[in-house]
Amino acid sequence: MRIAMFGAPGTGKGTQAEKLVGTFSVPQISTGDLLRAAVAEGSELGRKAKAAMDAGELVADEVVIEMIRERLAQPDAQDGFILDGFPRSIKQAESLDVMLERLEQPLEQVIHLEVEDEEIVQRLLSRGRDDDSEEVIRNRLQVFSNQTQPLINYYEDQGKLVSVDGTGDMQAIYDRIVKALDR
Repeated sequence: MRIAMFGAPGTGKGTQAEKLVGTFSVPQISTGDLLRAAVAEGSELGRKAKAAMDAGELVADEVVIEMIRERLAQPDAQDGFILDGFPRSIKQAESLDVMLERLEQPLEQVIHLEVEDEEIVQRLLSRGRDDDSEEVIRNRLQVFSNQTQPLINYYEDQGKLVSVDGTGDMQAIYDRIVKALDR
């Protein structure tokens, strides 16, 4: 299984990816987790990431792509993976396609979790993270919409996109994802 999951911040990508890991025994590769680890380490990469994240902006493509490249080279990702929150732009998607082509492991499907903005705002405010003020959340949603929306067409053109309703009970959402993967 080689899939990518995308959706706006707060759509539940991470939660659903974790459930898929348990079912399909492949690693979840979360750009959010990779970025937060880099920030915690205080590395140069982490400082660049923190500045962008604090402003509600996306971290530079080159930084994220290099982190993904390093992670996909690890042994546990050789039999498959679930990309959580990557790619987020056409440039990232094209770089990922080239990277996976070299590894002879192309993406099989891309799951797009769809949730209305107002529900996302409420979800993110309720989790209480330092970087989750309403203003920052709304900016993140706008950035997501502007930069990630073209991915829908990109993956539709490849025949890999499956949109899944990300609202309601977590198990119901999971069941919809698994059903979409069975197509």
